[in-house]
Amino acid sequence: MRVVSLVPSITEALATLPEVALVGATDWCTHPADLDARGVARVRGTKNPDVAAIVALGPDLVVANKEENRELDVRRLREQGVRVEVTDIATVPDAVAAYRHLLGLLDAHEPAWLAEAERLWCGPLPPVTTRVAVPIWRDPWMVVGGDTFTSDLCRRLGWENVFADADRYPRVEIAEIEKRRPDVVLLPDEPYVFTADDGPEAFGVPTALVSGRLLTWYGPSLVDAASMAELVRENWTLSGETSPDNVQFPRISGETGPRT
Repeated sequence: MRVVSLVPSITEALATLPEVALVGATDWCTHPADLDARGVARVRGTKNPDVAAIVALGPDLVVANKEENRELDVRRLREQGVRVEVTDIATVPDAVAAYRHLLGLLDAHEPAWLAEAERLWCGPLPPVTTRVAVPIWRDPWMVVGGDTFTSDLCRRLGWENVFADADRYPRVEIAEIEKRRPDVVLLPDEPYVFTADDGPEAFGVPTALVSGRLLTWYGPSLVDAASMAELVRENWTLSGETSPDNVQFPRISGETGPRT
Protein backbone atom coordinates (compact mmCIF):
# COMPACT_ATOMS: atom_id res chain seq x y z
CA MET A 1 0.00 0.00 0.00
CA ARG A 2 1.12 3.55 -0.77
CA VAL A 3 1.13 5.53 2.48
CA VAL A 4 1.80 9.14 3.45
CA SER A 5 2.59 9.80 7.12
CA LEU A 6 2.02 13.20 8.70
CA VAL A 7 3.44 12.14 12.08
CA PRO A 8 7.20 11.73 12.73
CA SER A 9 6.78 8.85 15.20
CA ILE A 10 4.49 6.98 12.84
CA THR A 11 6.77 7.64 9.87
CA GLU A 12 9.60 5.90 11.71
CA ALA A 13 7.31 2.98 12.54
CA LEU A 14 5.89 2.57 9.02
CA ALA A 15 9.40 2.61 7.58
CA THR A 16 10.04 -0.71 9.32
CA LEU A 17 7.21 -2.47 7.44
CA PRO A 18 8.20 -4.24 4.21
CA GLU A 19 4.54 -4.40 3.17
CA VAL A 20 4.27 -0.60 3.06
CA ALA A 21 5.43 1.79 0.34
CA LEU A 22 6.05 4.99 2.30
CA VAL A 23 5.70 7.64 -0.41
CA GLY A 24 5.37 10.84 1.61
CA ALA A 25 6.35 12.33 4.99
CA THR A 26 6.61 15.73 6.65
CA ASP A 27 9.70 17.90 6.88
CA TRP A 28 9.77 17.05 10.61
CA CYS A 29 10.11 13.32 9.93
CA THR A 30 13.79 12.76 10.69
CA HIS A 31 13.83 8.99 11.30
CA PRO A 32 14.95 6.79 9.73
CA ALA A 33 17.74 8.98 8.41
CA ASP A 34 17.54 7.57 4.88
CA LEU A 35 13.99 8.72 4.05
CA ASP A 36 15.19 11.05 1.31
CA ALA A 37 17.47 8.37 -0.11
CA ARG A 38 14.46 6.06 -0.25
CA GLY A 39 12.67 8.59 -2.44
CA VAL A 40 10.10 9.60 0.19
CA ALA A 41 8.55 12.92 -0.89
CA ARG A 42 8.39 15.78 1.60
CA VAL A 43 4.94 17.31 2.02
CA ARG A 44 5.79 20.29 4.28
CA GLY A 45 5.03 20.35 8.01
CA THR A 46 2.63 18.67 10.39
CA LYS A 47 0.55 21.83 10.75
CA ASN A 48 0.68 22.96 7.10
CA PRO A 49 0.87 19.89 4.86
CA ASP A 50 0.76 20.41 1.10
CA VAL A 51 -2.63 18.87 0.35
CA ALA A 52 -2.17 19.08 -3.42
CA ALA A 53 1.21 17.35 -3.22
CA ILE A 54 -0.23 14.58 -1.04
CA VAL A 55 -3.11 13.98 -3.44
CA ALA A 56 -0.66 13.88 -6.37
CA LEU A 57 1.24 11.03 -4.66
CA GLY A 58 -1.85 8.85 -5.00
CA PRO A 59 -1.74 7.36 -1.51
CA ASP A 60 -3.95 4.46 -0.48
CA LEU A 61 -3.81 5.85 3.05
CA VAL A 62 -2.69 8.99 4.87
CA VAL A 63 -1.93 8.58 8.57
CA ALA A 64 -2.44 11.57 10.87
CA ASN A 65 -2.70 12.20 14.60
CA LYS A 66 -5.27 14.14 16.61
CA GLU A 67 -2.64 16.17 18.46
CA GLU A 68 -0.02 16.58 15.72
CA ASN A 69 -2.24 17.52 12.79
CA ARG A 70 -5.08 19.93 12.09
CA GLU A 71 -8.66 18.83 11.57
CA LEU A 72 -8.83 21.31 8.66
CA ASP A 73 -6.11 19.48 6.73
CA VAL A 74 -7.70 16.10 7.39
CA ARG A 75 -11.02 17.40 6.10
CA ARG A 76 -9.42 18.86 2.97
CA LEU A 77 -7.73 15.57 2.18
CA ARG A 78 -10.95 13.63 2.66
CA GLU A 79 -12.78 16.08 0.41
CA GLN A 80 -10.25 15.15 -2.27
CA GLY A 81 -11.19 11.51 -1.87
CA VAL A 82 -8.12 10.56 0.15
CA ARG A 83 -8.51 7.99 2.91
CA VAL A 84 -7.16 9.40 6.18
CA GLU A 85 -6.69 7.45 9.39
CA VAL A 86 -6.45 9.71 12.46
CA THR A 87 -4.73 8.22 15.50
CA ASP A 88 -5.38 9.41 19.07
CA ILE A 89 -2.45 8.58 21.34
CA ALA A 90 -2.22 9.80 24.94
CA THR A 91 -0.54 6.80 26.59
CA VAL A 92 1.98 4.11 25.71
CA PRO A 93 -0.75 1.42 25.53
CA ASP A 94 -2.66 3.76 23.18
CA ALA A 95 0.36 3.75 20.88
CA VAL A 96 0.61 -0.05 20.87
CA ALA A 97 -3.11 -0.37 20.14
CA ALA A 98 -2.95 2.26 17.38
CA TYR A 99 -0.14 0.41 15.62
CA ARG A 100 -1.96 -2.89 15.85
CA HIS A 101 -4.97 -1.19 14.23
CA LEU A 102 -2.79 0.26 11.48
CA LEU A 103 -1.17 -3.12 10.85
CA GLY A 104 -4.63 -4.54 10.23
CA LEU A 105 -5.48 -1.75 7.78
CA LEU A 106 -2.17 -2.25 5.97
CA ASP A 107 -2.30 -6.07 6.03
CA ALA A 108 1.19 -5.99 7.51
CA HIS A 109 2.98 -8.32 9.90
CA GLU A 110 3.80 -7.12 13.42
CA PRO A 111 7.39 -5.86 13.69
CA ALA A 112 9.58 -7.17 16.50
CA TRP A 113 9.98 -3.71 18.05
CA LEU A 114 6.25 -3.42 18.74
CA ALA A 115 6.06 -6.62 20.78
CA GLU A 116 9.20 -5.55 22.65
CA ALA A 117 7.73 -2.11 23.38
CA GLU A 118 4.58 -3.72 24.75
CA ARG A 119 6.63 -6.06 26.95
CA LEU A 120 8.75 -3.22 28.31
CA TRP A 121 6.08 -0.60 28.89
CA CYS A 122 2.61 -2.08 29.26
CA GLY A 123 2.92 -3.94 32.55
CA PRO A 124 1.86 -2.76 36.01
CA LEU A 125 2.99 0.74 36.95
CA PRO A 126 6.17 0.87 39.04
CA PRO A 127 6.35 2.85 42.28
CA VAL A 128 7.16 6.55 41.98
CA THR A 129 10.81 7.25 42.75
CA THR A 130 11.46 10.65 41.14
CA ARG A 131 9.49 13.86 40.61
CA VAL A 132 10.08 15.54 37.25
CA ALA A 133 9.06 18.62 35.28
CA VAL A 134 9.33 18.59 31.48
CA PRO A 135 9.53 21.97 29.70
CA ILE A 136 8.90 21.85 25.94
CA TRP A 137 9.35 25.57 25.14
CA ARG A 138 10.71 28.79 26.54
CA ASP A 139 9.83 32.47 26.00
CA PRO A 140 7.13 31.73 27.01
CA TRP A 141 7.95 28.71 29.14
CA MET A 142 5.62 25.75 28.52
CA VAL A 143 5.67 22.34 30.20
CA VAL A 144 4.15 18.91 29.64
CA GLY A 145 0.90 18.62 31.58
CA GLY A 146 -1.47 15.74 32.20
CA ASP A 147 -3.29 13.56 29.67
CA THR A 148 -0.25 13.44 27.40
CA PHE A 149 1.86 10.63 26.03
CA THR A 150 5.02 12.06 27.62
CA SER A 151 3.42 12.30 31.05
CA ASP A 152 2.28 8.68 30.78
CA LEU A 153 5.72 7.53 29.64
CA CYS A 154 7.31 9.30 32.61
CA ARG A 155 4.90 7.59 35.00
CA ARG A 156 5.79 4.22 33.49
CA LEU A 157 9.43 4.97 34.25
CA GLY A 158 8.56 5.59 37.89
CA TRP A 159 8.63 9.37 37.44
CA GLU A 160 5.83 11.62 38.68
CA ASN A 161 5.12 14.60 36.43
CA VAL A 162 4.66 17.49 38.86
CA PHE A 163 2.32 19.16 36.34
CA ALA A 164 0.15 16.08 35.80
CA ASP A 165 -2.79 17.98 37.30
CA ALA A 166 -2.48 20.80 34.75
CA ASP A 167 -3.74 21.23 31.19
CA ARG A 168 -1.92 19.40 28.44
CA TYR A 169 0.78 22.02 27.76
CA PRO A 170 0.36 24.95 30.18
CA ARG A 171 2.38 28.16 30.13
CA VAL A 172 4.29 28.64 33.37
CA GLU A 173 6.95 30.79 34.99
CA ILE A 174 10.26 29.35 36.18
CA ALA A 175 9.25 30.17 39.74
CA GLU A 176 6.18 27.95 39.37
CA ILE A 177 8.32 25.04 38.16
CA GLU A 178 10.59 25.43 41.18
CA LYS A 179 7.58 25.78 43.49
CA ARG A 180 6.36 22.32 42.43
CA ARG A 181 9.66 20.94 43.82
CA PRO A 182 10.68 18.45 41.11
CA ASP A 183 13.76 16.36 41.81
CA VAL A 184 14.94 17.12 38.28
CA VAL A 185 13.84 19.23 35.31
CA LEU A 186 14.11 17.27 32.06
CA LEU A 187 15.13 19.44 29.09
CA PRO A 188 14.47 17.72 25.73
CA ASP A 189 16.02 18.79 22.43
CA GLU A 190 12.65 19.11 20.67
CA PRO A 191 10.38 20.81 19.89
CA TYR A 192 12.52 23.52 21.53
CA VAL A 193 16.23 22.74 21.41
CA PHE A 194 17.23 23.08 25.05
CA THR A 195 20.96 23.25 25.78
CA ALA A 196 23.15 23.46 28.88
CA ASP A 197 22.58 27.23 28.82
CA ASP A 198 18.93 26.60 29.72
CA GLY A 199 19.78 24.46 32.73
CA PRO A 200 21.54 25.38 35.97
CA GLU A 201 21.60 29.06 35.01
CA ALA A 202 17.79 29.12 34.73
CA PHE A 203 16.66 26.79 37.51
CA GLY A 204 17.36 26.37 41.19
CA VAL A 205 16.83 22.60 40.92
CA PRO A 206 18.82 19.95 39.05
CA THR A 207 18.34 19.61 35.30
CA ALA A 208 19.12 16.93 32.73
CA LEU A 209 19.36 17.25 28.94
CA VAL A 210 17.46 14.40 27.30
CA SER A 211 16.51 13.22 23.83
CA GLY A 212 13.15 14.59 22.75
CA ARG A 213 12.71 11.57 20.50
CA LEU A 214 13.04 9.18 23.44
CA LEU A 215 10.77 11.27 25.64
CA THR A 216 7.98 12.23 23.21
CA TRP A 217 7.99 9.87 20.21
CA TYR A 218 5.86 6.72 20.06
CA GLY A 219 7.36 4.16 17.71
CA PRO A 220 10.56 2.09 17.52
CA SER A 221 12.14 4.70 19.81
CA LEU A 222 10.14 3.19 22.68
CA VAL A 223 12.63 0.32 22.86
CA ASP A 224 15.53 2.73 23.29
CA ALA A 225 13.50 4.90 25.69
CA ALA A 226 13.73 2.13 28.27
CA SER A 227 17.23 3.46 29.02
CA MET A 228 15.94 6.94 29.91
CA ALA A 229 16.57 6.57 33.64
CA GLU A 230 20.25 5.81 33.09
CA LEU A 231 20.57 8.61 30.53
CA VAL A 232 19.11 11.12 32.98
CA ARG A 233 21.52 10.02 35.67
CA GLU A 234 24.43 10.51 33.26
CA ASN A 235 23.26 14.00 32.26
CA TRP A 236 22.03 15.27 35.62
CA THR A 237 23.75 18.51 36.53
CA LEU A 238 23.43 21.33 39.03
CA SER A 239 26.36 23.67 38.61
CA GLY A 240 28.56 20.70 37.81
CA GLU A 241 27.25 18.43 40.57
CA THR A 242 26.11 14.88 39.93
CA SER A 243 22.76 13.46 40.96
CA PRO A 244 22.19 13.17 44.72
CA ASP A 245 22.28 9.70 46.24
CA ASN A 246 18.81 10.03 47.78
CA VAL A 247 17.05 10.15 44.39
CA GLN A 248 16.56 6.72 42.86
CA PHE A 249 16.34 5.98 39.15
CA PRO A 250 14.21 2.94 38.30
CA ARG A 251 15.18 0.43 35.66
CA ILE A 252 12.72 -1.16 33.28
CA SER A 253 12.98 -4.88 33.89
CA GLY A 254 13.63 -7.26 31.03
CA GLU A 255 11.14 -9.66 32.61
CA THR A 256 7.38 -9.57 32.28
CA GLY A 257 5.31 -8.40 35.21
CA PRO A 258 6.03 -5.47 37.53
CA ARG A 259 9.03 -3.30 36.66
CA THR A 260 11.54 -2.09 39.23
